[in-house]
Amino acid sequence: MIWLPKDFLLGGATAAYQAEGATQEGGKGKVAWDDFLEKQGRFTGEPASDFYHRYPLDLELSEKFGVDAIRVSIAWSRIFPNGDDEKANQEGIDFYHRLFEECRRRKVEPYVTLHHFDTPNKLHKNNDFLNQHTIDSFVRYAEFCFEEYPEVNKWITFNEIWPVSSGQYLLGKFPPGITYDFSKTFQSQHNMMVAHAKAIKSFKDKKYPGEIGIVHSLETKYPYEDKKENEHAAFLMDVLSNKFVLDATYKGYYTEEVMNAVYEILEANNGSVNITQEDLEDLEAAKDLNDFLGINYYQSNFIKAYNGPNEISHNGTGEKGTSVFRLKGVGEQMFDMNIPRNDWDWLIYPDGLRDQMIRVAKDYPNYKKIYVTENGMGYKDNFDDGYIDDTPRIDYIRKHLIACVEAIEAGVNVEGYFLWSLMDVFSWSNGYNKRYGLFYVDFETQKRFPKKSAYWWKELNEGRDLTSNETKEFE
Repeated sequence: MIWLPKDFLLGGATAAYQAEGATQEGGKGKVAWDDFLEKQGRFTGEPASDFYHRYPLDLELSEKFGVDAIRVSIAWSRIFPNGDDEKANQEGIDFYHRLFEECRRRKVEPYVTLHHFDTPNKLHKNNDFLNQHTIDSFVRYAEFCFEEYPEVNKWITFNEIWPVSSGQYLLGKFPPGITYDFSKTFQSQHNMMVAHAKAIKSFKDKKYPGEIGIVHSLETKYPYEDKKENEHAAFLMDVLSNKFVLDATYKGYYTEEVMNAVYEILEANNGSVNITQEDLEDLEAAKDLNDFLGINYYQSNFIKAYNGPNEISHNGTGEKGTSVFRLKGVGEQMFDMNIPRNDWDWLIYPDGLRDQMIRVAKDYPNYKKIYVTENGMGYKDNFDDGYIDDTPRIDYIRKHLIACVEAIEAGVNVEGYFLWSLMDVFSWSNGYNKRYGLFYVDFETQKRFPKKSAYWWKELNEGRDLTSNETKEFE
């Protein structure tokens, strides 16, 4: 039998824009997604899961089904509608006080993210984190929240710096929809890491209560077939999406090996990056201040060497087999291994989570602890009159929790796991047909229905036994 540690945290994850809805209520300012999605015309962030109005219900379900903690994010534009306003928006401030109070009442610990893909529109239109002004505005906003919400004990500066930068400037699936601009991709990642460093240094200098960390999306990169050129391609892809931000987080500088890879990628794509001495001093000052690292993990990739033109086809509809990911002078993601994948072509490979956590502990010994802050299975749930049998999701979660146990047994300090997502939410590039939640949301009526996975989760939290996919209560 395989057992979770008794004190291992089992949480659920959400994000403001994906859950709250109410995009024009309570004095909230616009974010770039509002216009971007409206222009696309496929779906919008309304109503999402209506968490803005229904958070008491979701927290009641959390308490009932054994969800120890919840990841939420503060919508920056609810606090400062334009991002850099002189005066904060009291309606937004009060909403989060009510939310955190309800968390306490339901004994569900809030882990609060300051930036989850939703820079206020005014700052975003002014080049987002490519602009020093946005960095300064973020730090001011972070300091305001640290001061305003002493009831929060767990803070996260940024969620997924690599997906933000690549989504905006490489894949084009995030606003402003730019593709294959490696200069902006690297510069944005670096600048957000500087913003993180400044915010975390302020948090520690002013001795605010609680802990603070950052969340990185880390996809383990393996060479496709045992060839030297593929090993190098996997290394380049790892630098682009993992090691660049990890070095900034825990080393306070970029190693020569990493920078050589960065320059190789930039040279192949006619790009450049500007890293100042002042930036490096900020990174250096913060490298030992992270109380925890959050790892968001959904898949690993197998990489083959590639020198053709950039070509990315993003599977945003769940039509399996339509994904293409080829980066000039970097590598190509392959999909023909004997590894299962979901309808969105994401490889289901729990070993990659274990390997990634072991790598972090080995390469960055000044890490303190790790939470898996997102992991979950996007699935086209079948709603059978409120009976939602999502056994494949249970199997997915169970196997990734086993990977956590294996990492712990290898000496890694892993203290918890947050399922993406607590309830079904809006998905940035997939809308509402890609479901992740323990609780099914009827997006028309906003009614919640516990899935089979919710009952399994409750039994898991009570018994800690990872042996079976089965649950007694659901039947």
